[in-house]
Amino acid sequence: MIRFEAVGLRYPGGGPHRGAWGPEALSDITFALPRGSFTWLLGASGAGKSSVLRLMHLALRPTRGEVEVLGLRVARAPRAALPPVRRRIGVVFQDFRLLPYLSVFDNVALPLRLAGRAEASLRADVAEMLRWVGLEAKAQSSPLELSGGEQQRIAIARAVIHRPELLVADEPTGNLDTRQARRLLALLREMNRLGTTVVVASHDEELVARFPAPSLFLHEGRLHDPDNARGLDGWAEDDELA
Repeated sequence: MIRFEAVGLRYPGGGPHRGAWGPEALSDITFALPRGSFTWLLGASGAGKSSVLRLMHLALRPTRGEVEVLGLRVARAPRAALPPVRRRIGVVFQDFRLLPYLSVFDNVALPLRLAGRAEASLRADVAEMLRWVGLEAKAQSSPLELSGGEQQRIAIARAVIHRPELLVADEPTGNLDTRQARRLLALLREMNRLGTTVVVASHDEELVARFPAPSLFLHEGRLHDPDNARGLDGWAEDDELA
């Protein structure tokens, strides 16, 4: 499903020379995730979690090494090969990215409309998805009328409405209280139970302990063994988290 092999990633450094690059944000990242898995991507802020997720949902190509997602070897793939694979991936962003000029219903329906689904056929799917996240009563509301937790549930509904094979979520509980965060993770675990491969980036130790699953731990752009990660940027200082 996902394979990283000796991956390095640099961003433009903004130096005086055109084309200058900064230091590596990711260095020598190697791992593989099987189809149907649920994986935590752990580490402190700035550890490289968002960079790994951007490579997974094909927003970036690696500077070196190879990334393979859903059978596509990304590094040398022609640009035209990327959009069909992106349509098989759902993304939940930290900042929700809901469109305020569209209703809740229309935000969730947007991926289906962009894919060319007929209006008559998509309405039932969107209604069912809103029921699944418990917000069918807010279908005609503006996203600006929703709480942070409600907006995040709508963002998840939009990410999974097209039944993606892969779902990546970048710190999806960062702005939520404990109860909302647990509900959101329960929704993601249900998607995984239904067959979607799920990767969740988080630095919430309590949530990781409550929903145990295999994990990848990043520190300063490199992978580390989570069992030996205590003390790195304050991560996993609590002995209850292994």
